[in-house]
Amino acid sequence: MEKTAENVMRLAEKHRDATAENLSRLVRLRSLSGGEKEAAAELKRQMEKAGFDEVRRDGLGSVHGRVGRGKRLIAVDAHIDTVDAGNLANWHDDPFSGRIADGFVHGRGSVDQKGGAAAMVTAGRILKELGLKNELTVLFTGTVMEEDCDGLCWKYIIEEEKLRPDLVVITEPTNLGVYRGHRGRMEMRVSFQGLSAHGSAPERGKNAIYMAARACLEIEKLNERLRRDEFLGKGSVTVSEFVSGSPSLCAVADSARIHLDRRLTAGETRESAVAEVEQLVKEMPAAVEVLRYDGKAYTGKEYGMEKYYPTWKLEPDHPAVERAVGSFRALFGREPWVDKWTFSTNAVTIMGMHGIPCIGFGPGNEVGAHAPDEKVAVDDLVKASAFYALYALNMK
Repeated sequence: MEKTAENVMRLAEKHRDATAENLSRLVRLRSLSGGEKEAAAELKRQMEKAGFDEVRRDGLGSVHGRVGRGKRLIAVDAHIDTVDAGNLANWHDDPFSGRIADGFVHGRGSVDQKGGAAAMVTAGRILKELGLKNELTVLFTGTVMEEDCDGLCWKYIIEEEKLRPDLVVITEPTNLGVYRGHRGRMEMRVSFQGLSAHGSAPERGKNAIYMAARACLEIEKLNERLRRDEFLGKGSVTVSEFVSGSPSLCAVADSARIHLDRRLTAGETRESAVAEVEQLVKEMPAAVEVLRYDGKAYTGKEYGMEKYYPTWKLEPDHPAVERAVGSFRALFGREPWVDKWTFSTNAVTIMGMHGIPCIGFGPGNEVGAHAPDEKVAVDDLVKASAFYALYALNMK
């Protein structure tokens, strides 16, 4: 493995400038969820230029680049949509400049997570130059709509495209650590039905705001007693929106609703999370529902799923994790930091729903995700591209 690692690292360094320029080109293209058309076309062009065996787009607009023709299939995934720039006053540079300076590529999406996309294109180029000797096909996916609905793109790939890899490498930022899981999440709405009355005689009505307010206080207490996992940490729940309705500002509110952001640790499920909230409001005229996402891709395709994104984790001795640790050690001569993401990724569908093992390795630090002055080190891009290539070459 040592000689192979040296060759891989040499090629990754050789393509350093090209990798940074590819990322710069992607960053310059604003690509919010559902608006990735130009970024997808650019990524497709980069894969073709790198000599991939096949490059295409699926019905939802994700880019698929294939290297190899073996019977076994692994995938390397990077989503190419980003959040918007937010308040421009918080940026010291144009968020979409793609400026390469001081050893970094600057701009929105450089960390979350077009950096992973640029690195995996170089990994594909390295595999073409070295040749895949094992019975393997590597599928590099530049996926869409992740920021709006994580895992939706892979629901489409697995259920509609009928592609089921043996393993997927998620290239979300890990600060070059090996990640083996993260908490799941779900979105719930609790709706309260009151009875309106004139504001001068509130005792005649039933104020839905008061019901919802009492429920909010109970949810605050619920958060403190949720389940904890030694690796993933504690589950959490918070009220992220409170909306009420009334016939008049001079009337008792006859409706209210709250939106809950629920993070799920190991052992927590959709059913258990719903039951906990239903128990809190069982004496109230209230309904608990899990929300649904329905979106329209830039291709015009309408597609959706329930907003339940399951928890997942691999054990430290899982072969996918051990292979990642071994690949890192061979490349960099030290042990990697093995950890988990704080946020959610496409793995909620890939492993959480479909049981396909995932490991994470990505350039950049996740604290830069969705933040102003986002930037990723070119050194990280080089190391990530080498890791993806060697990981594939180490598949048995």
